[in-house]
Amino acid sequence: MFALLRSKFYGIALAVPFFVVGSVVDLQAAPFDRFRDCDVCPEMIELPLGEFMMGAPEGESQQQVHFSNGSWQRVTPENPYIAYHEGPVHRVEIDVPFAMGVNEVTFEEWMACVADGGCNGYIPDPTELVLLDDGQIHEAEAVGRHPVRRVSFVDALSYLSWLNQKLGVNAYRLPTEAEWEYAARAGTQTAFAQGDWVTPDQVNFNGETTAENLNIPDLGYVSRWMPVPVDRLDAANLWGLRHMSGNIGEMTMSCWSPRHLGLATSSAYLEAAEGAASCAYNMRKGGDYGLLMDGSRLGARTKFGRETRVKMLGFRVVQQLPDR
Repeated sequence: MFALLRSKFYGIALAVPFFVVGSVVDLQAAPFDRFRDCDVCPEMIELPLGEFMMGAPEGESQQQVHFSNGSWQRVTPENPYIAYHEGPVHRVEIDVPFAMGVNEVTFEEWMACVADGGCNGYIPDPTELVLLDDGQIHEAEAVGRHPVRRVSFVDALSYLSWLNQKLGVNAYRLPTEAEWEYAARAGTQTAFAQGDWVTPDQVNFNGETTAENLNIPDLGYVSRWMPVPVDRLDAANLWGLRHMSGNIGEMTMSCWSPRHLGLATSSAYLEAAEGAASCAYNMRKGGDYGLLMDGSRLGARTKFGRETRVKMLGFRVVQQLPDR
């Protein structure tokens, strides 16, 4: 099987082989084509076509408490936690070519939109209250290369509209849940792109609460209480995409569903998302700095309201490419 990779810079199309073995894509091309369509546009990586197993198997979650029968209960062999909403695991073929943002859209990229008359002039509040080592709460600002937050789904659409109009295209959009998970897994099938376990040096999650949840108090995990700049930490997956786990939650264009739809192709997931423009809740992926490590697993999924602006949620863009 071959993926046709194109160069934004030189206009060269290269046939690069990759092989599908079971559910893992073994890529023979590295690094992938990176490009930026303007000086204030997000940096993008073109991804190969392929297939993967979407969803998380029962038992992958390491959550040790769960809400059941009106109260929080400790997980036991007799009272297990089964994340039914993360299944069923199913094979999905990626049949729509796309590139994905290397990073979450940053505050400075959002402000470039505002400065250019876009994004409805909305400036998200970048401040954060952080508990530091001195035991005091301090106010910090997450600006510049920090991911933009406190933006709603509607706000994200205004950014995408500005980006498309600026470039004279109709190619930039939010990812579907299938595209997001395929890109995040980067050919792996483990709980995280880095394996079945990660550390705060790789993923920005709530370390202290994670240690309590796992009942391992001497893990030495830290909680940063705010996002880090997109360039920080050893956070890249095998395809070069950064912070797909942790830091902030990421929007998708897919509507929330209590179980995976079980569709066979990414085009089918895209059609389902485009045909449900009025859904009340959308799918949120990637965990965030305030959640347990478990919430940053690639198969974890939650929902968010379309008009909600929260400090732990932002977005990453994709560019739909021409059929090869």
